[in-house]
Amino acid sequence: MLAILNAWDAGSARVFEQAGCAAIGTTSAGIAYALGRPDGEALTRAELVEATARIAAATELPLTADVESGYGATPAEVGETVAAVIAAGAVGVNLEDAAPEGGAALRDLDDQCARLRAARAAAEDAGVPLFLNARTDAAWLGVGPAEQRRELIAARARAYAEAGADGIFAPGVSEPDELAALVAATPLPVNVLATRTTPSLDELERLGVRRLSVGSGPVRAALDLAGRIALEVLETGSSELMVAGTLTYREANALFR
Repeated sequence: MLAILNAWDAGSARVFEQAGCAAIGTTSAGIAYALGRPDGEALTRAELVEATARIAAATELPLTADVESGYGATPAEVGETVAAVIAAGAVGVNLEDAAPEGGAALRDLDDQCARLRAARAAAEDAGVPLFLNARTDAAWLGVGPAEQRRELIAARARAYAEAGADGIFAPGVSEPDELAALVAATPLPVNVLATRTTPSLDELERLGVRRLSVGSGPVRAALDLAGRIALEVLETGSSELMVAGTLTYREANALFR
């Protein structure tokens, strides 16, 4: 069972490394927020790659990059994106099947498989044993009735395995029976997203889940804390939230030495 903490800048990457993580990921939402954008491929490919490179340079841990749906309209463009984040220092990617706005919720299955094959080819050309984590947003977007959705996710997991994926990421799947069914239905290791309803690490491991990601949770928590600090200072003149258990100036500087 691998727990992945998702960084949005060099500082969060260093904090997660010092906490004892075995590997870290990026969060597209966190990177976007840091640049004043919403999540959802509001970045340019160049901005995504630049952020990935900064995070990779800040840590010695293996890094998996959240490339959303690939920053490209075609499989060839997805391959270019994957090649670029590999060159930036990533040894894994998450590639999701959510479709562009205005149509069906998910990309056509054949198209998504072609995008996964292009990602795999880019890694092979680079000579990097990339961990290709295929994300399906069927549960996250609530596609169809529950029973049909379970069958859809299982079918996509099988197809993605044949297309070269190394793992299946199914955010939104959190009920124990659904997780057990997905583990049984796919040859790929299953990755889930930490939410209020996600079982504990021990329970996930018992169910056969192999990886837990926290996604944008840490950056949203950091933004919330910053807002509460601001309210406390402005409304009461107190700085208790800011100083309670906070890194000292020297400790923060030492993260980057």
